[in-house]
Amino acid sequence: MNVYFITGVSKGIGFELAKQLSEAGHFVVGIARTMSELDGVKFISADLSETDKLESVMDELFASAPQNAKSFTLINNAGMVDPIGLIGAVNAVEMTNAIAVNLTAPMILSNAFISKLKDFKGSKRIINISSGAGRKAYEGWGTYCTTKAGLDHFSRVVALEQSKEEYPVEIVSIAPGIVDTSMQETIRASNEDAFPLHDQFVTYKEQGLLSSTEQTAQKIISFAENVDFREVGPIADVRNY
Repeated sequence: MNVYFITGVSKGIGFELAKQLSEAGHFVVGIARTMSELDGVKFISADLSETDKLESVMDELFASAPQNAKSFTLINNAGMVDPIGLIGAVNAVEMTNAIAVNLTAPMILSNAFISKLKDFKGSKRIINISSGAGRKAYEGWGTYCTTKAGLDHFSRVVALEQSKEEYPVEIVSIAPGIVDTSMQETIRASNEDAFPLHDQFVTYKEQGLLSSTEQTAQKIISFAENVDFREVGPIADVRNY
C-alpha cells in the first residue's frame, strides 16, 4: 500500500492529486481547512497558518496510515499568492500568514515526516509544489516569490542531508506551470498598480494558455512514478517532463 499525505486538497491541484491517486488505489490523506467531497480520501482539517499545531497534525496523519504501507509520500501543495502588492504597501499580517502557509508549514511538516520515518526502509518521498516565481522575480509578488524561493532552497538542503542517510528521503521541489486555479482568479482580480503584469495574466486566461488542474495533477503523478528524484535533483519543472 502506497500512502500519500497531501496538503491543500479542498480545490485546485491538491484536489485533483488526491482524487487521481485515490482512484488509482493508493491510500490518501488530505489536509485542508475545509472538507473536500472526495470518495476514498481520508480528510484531516487543519489550518496550515497555525504552525504550532503542525507536528500534532503529522502525528494524526501517521496514526491514520495502514500498518502495511510500502511507501510514504508527502506532497506540500497548499499555497497562497496573496498579499499582492509592491513592497512598501503590503499588509504585514497578510505577509506573515503567507510565509506561514507557503514556507513554514512545509518545512515543519517535512521535518516531522523525516523524523518519523527515519528507520523506515521503504520508499520515502517529499514533493514540494513550487513555482517559477521562486526562480524569477515578479513585481508585486515579493512575498510569494520569496516563499517559493525558500521552498526550493529548503529542498536543496534536505536533498544534500538525505544523500548521506542509510534510508534516505527523496525530495523534489517542482514547478507546475501556469495552471487554471483559484490563485489565477486572485491574480486577475488584482490591479495593475499592485501587480504590473496583471494584463499579461488576464491574457493567459483569455487565450486558453492555462493548464487544467486535471492535466497538471496527471503530469505530477507521472513524474513521481517515472522519474528518479536523485537523478533529476531537488529542483524541477513539470513542463520539462
